[in-house]
Amino acid sequence: MELHGATALVTGVGIDNLGHHLVRQLIERGATRVYAAARRPENVHVDEAEIIRLDLTDAASIEGAARAAADVDILINNAATFAGDLNFIDADLDRVRRLFETNFYGTLRMVQAFTPILEHNGGGAILNVLSAAAWSHLDGVDVYGATKAAGWRMTESLRHELAPRGIQVSSLLFGMAATPTLRAYADAVAGPGVMDAMMTPPAEIARIALDGIEAGRSQILGDRLAVDARAALADDPEPVVITSPRVVAHGVS
Repeated sequence: MELHGATALVTGVGIDNLGHHLVRQLIERGATRVYAAARRPENVHVDEAEIIRLDLTDAASIEGAARAAADVDILINNAATFAGDLNFIDADLDRVRRLFETNFYGTLRMVQAFTPILEHNGGGAILNVLSAAAWSHLDGVDVYGATKAAGWRMTESLRHELAPRGIQVSSLLFGMAATPTLRAYADAVAGPGVMDAMMTPPAEIARIALDGIEAGRSQILGDRLAVDARAALADDPEPVVITSPRVVAHGVS
């Protein structure tokens, strides 16, 4: 999928997060128009982008975004809600539902809303931003990981469903991006700076993601954590356990 001359929409754009860098790099690569969608538009700091207010838990908001960005041929579903303190056995089910409402159902609603647009515009590409947490175990993060595992399964199916419509579907998975949110989480659980070596700059993950879209790759691994998690999962059915500062599964690191 050629990015130069394309029109793209990126969800979940915030301060120095992955969405921010995706928007900036799309513009730098010559995209004709880039829509930056955010629940809090005041956190979008890219002058060249066209800002759209978007709440993935609100069907009317998604419908409004589809009307406002009817010229899109690339959709990047980056928006998500993170939880680092939620395990299954004692989970507040309302919190679990809210995570799935944004991370799974919100993404699905976006795909359903924009598929007719992409098809009408001659085809295009969808990138669903997921997480290596879909393939690994980390205390407190497993419910979040389940939402991303569901997203991964959905993306695999969408690839086959949408190929006849000329729409390329890809997934991006990574372990830890050095965004303000994840840095704060890592420092809180492991101590200041302890997990810095595990983190990849979000600009680098954005570059890998966009290179993957241009190359037509179906599954894009954005950092070493994702590569290791995927390899360990293929070798052993037991969950990968993330420890600091490596990914370890039965002695394989």
